[in-house]
Amino acid sequence: MNAATAASRLVIEGLNKNYKINGGEITALQGIDLAIREGEFVSIVGSSGCGKSTLLRIIAGLENGYSGDVRIGGRRISGPGLDRGMVFQEHRLIPWLTVEKNVAFGLNGLENDKRDTVVREHLDLVGLAGFSKALPHQLSGGMSQRVAIARALVNNPQLLLLDEPFGALDALTKIQLQQEILRIWEMERTTMVLVTHDIDEAIYLGDRVVVMSNRPGTIKKIVPVHLQRPRDRSSYDFVQIRKEIFAEFFAEAEKPFAYAI
Repeated sequence: MNAATAASRLVIEGLNKNYKINGGEITALQGIDLAIREGEFVSIVGSSGCGKSTLLRIIAGLENGYSGDVRIGGRRISGPGLDRGMVFQEHRLIPWLTVEKNVAFGLNGLENDKRDTVVREHLDLVGLAGFSKALPHQLSGGMSQRVAIARALVNNPQLLLLDEPFGALDALTKIQLQQEILRIWEMERTTMVLVTHDIDEAIYLGDRVVVMSNRPGTIKKIVPVHLQRPRDRSSYDFVQIRKEIFAEFFAEAEKPFAYAI
């Protein structure tokens, strides 16, 4: 392991993941090697079924039965932990709990006053200070995702995992929440990994964009994004990076899915 890898927050080496199905085997991920630095924002893009969400679930400790090594802060990931927060495409709020109780749901061992302070701080962070007593059905989709982000951050995780968190939102709300998550990242400097189908979103948010191949999912290319923030999606440099990533997709589209059965 080189010095750069040793200093990384998340290190993935030789990761392979197979699924048994219909008496055979499908290879979902093959030979994944990736190191993500402390405080870095990395976007992962790929076609449907390429294994990018599986990769995120392995990092979260929600998937087992793989070969290779996945470590955070030098420790091998063996299951879920408070050092990782995760935001899904659906907010997954508990419908009968208020906003503040949803955010506090994962907090254990804190005195009431301390817990209330931490929850209040995180609702302030996502711009929902005035909605602490609201129930999920009283919120818009974008507001619900803000609550989900606050809940994922409330334990001060070392790593925030974002699994297409804005995919179900309308275009304007999506852009607003992209700006919001970027603001939070700039304030907190939490290491973040985003899985998305949206190439513009990947470039707008990420320090690097990891392009995955069709199944079996491999890392086809890692594109650095050396653009100052805030980023202009219509700028020449932004468009050139978009073209570079699209070229990888067009080349990939000419290949059939590979099934190892």
